[in-house]
Amino acid sequence: MGFKCGIVGLPNVGKSTLFNALTNSSKAQAENFPFCTIDPNIGLVPVPDERLDKLLSISKSKKKIHTTISFVDIAGLVKGASKGEGLGNKFLSHIREVDAIIHMIRCFDSDNIQNVNPNVDPVRDLEIIETEIKLADLESIQKRLERKNRKNIEEQQLKILEEAMELINNDKNLQILEDVFEKKDLKQCGLLSTKPKLYVCNVDEQSIEKGNKYSERFIDRFGEKNTLIISAEIETQINQLKDEDEKKNYMKMINMKETGLNSLIKKGYDLLCLETFFTSGPEESRAWTITKNCTAPKAAGEIHSDFEKGFIRAETVSYEDFLENYGWVKSKESGKMRLEGKDYIVRDGDILNFRFNT
Repeated sequence: MGFKCGIVGLPNVGKSTLFNALTNSSKAQAENFPFCTIDPNIGLVPVPDERLDKLLSISKSKKKIHTTISFVDIAGLVKGASKGEGLGNKFLSHIREVDAIIHMIRCFDSDNIQNVNPNVDPVRDLEIIETEIKLADLESIQKRLERKNRKNIEEQQLKILEEAMELINNDKNLQILEDVFEKKDLKQCGLLSTKPKLYVCNVDEQSIEKGNKYSERFIDRFGEKNTLIISAEIETQINQLKDEDEKKNYMKMINMKETGLNSLIKKGYDLLCLETFFTSGPEESRAWTITKNCTAPKAAGEIHSDFEKGFIRAETVSYEDFLENYGWVKSKESGKMRLEGKDYIVRDGDILNFRFNT
C-alpha cells in the first residue's frame, strides 16, 4: 500500500529543498520567495530495507522491488489560509489527500533566505499552521452539522463532529479524540487536525548533530517522540554524492548516523502503525507494506484483490528462519514453513506465498 506524506509549513522554511533531497530530484522549485510552490510536487521513493537484499541473494531473484512512500510538497501556508489568504484553499485541498502530515519548521538563521515573519520562532510557526488547519476544520464541521446536512451523517460521525467542534471552540487539541473514538471512524470524518503528524526541525549544517536553541525550544514544547532534526541542505549534499562509500564517509565525518529519509520512514511507519512482509522467489523478491495486525487475506489483497477473495492459505516462513535455512526448500524440510489460515496475523518480516482459488 505504501503511504503518502504531505510536507507542509510556512513559506521559505525548506519544504521544497527537503522534498528534492528526499526524492533525489530537482522537480520542486526551491526559490527564495513565498509561494514558489503552487501545485503540489509528488515524488515516489523506494523504502530502503536491507532484508530485501538478503532475500534477493538467497532466492537468486531476477528482480528486487521495494515498497514505496510518496512525498508531496504542498504550497506554503500563511496566516489566514483558512479564509483563502495566500494559497490557502489550494493548500487545504491538497492536504486532505495525504495519510500523514510532515510539519517542516524553520530552525535556522539566514540573511539570504527570506522569512515571512520578523524572527525565527518555531513554536509560533507551528501554532500558525495548526490554527489555520483547525479553522478550516471548524468551517467544514459547521457546514456538515447544518440541519439540511445532518440527516445524511451516521450517528457515530455526528458524535465525532460535535465533539471536535467543542474542542476547537475551547482551543483544545483534536488529538484527544483518539482516546475516545476508533481510528477508522476518525479517518472517515476527514478532519485535517486528526491526521497523524511528524515534525521536522530544519536546522543549519552546524546544528545537525545536536540541534540548536530553536530545535531545543520546539522539543521542550512539543516533545521528541514525533520530532526529527534534519538539515535539508545536508540531505541535498548527501544525495549529490553518487558513490555509496563517499556518502558513508561524509556522514561519518559529520557524525550523522542515518539519512533524513531513513529517519522519516522509520518514524512514519511507527506513526501509521505500518510493517512489511515479503514475497521471494526466482522471478522477484519484493517488499509489501501493510498495517499492523493485518490478517493473511488482507495482506494477500495488497498483491491482488483476487488473492484476497479466493484466499485458501498462506505458506509462511519468518525472515530469520528463511535466512537460516537458505530459502523455501530447506525451511519446509526443517519444519519452519507453516500453513496459516484466514485468522493469521501477519508479522513484520514474514515471507509469504499465497494459495488461492481463481
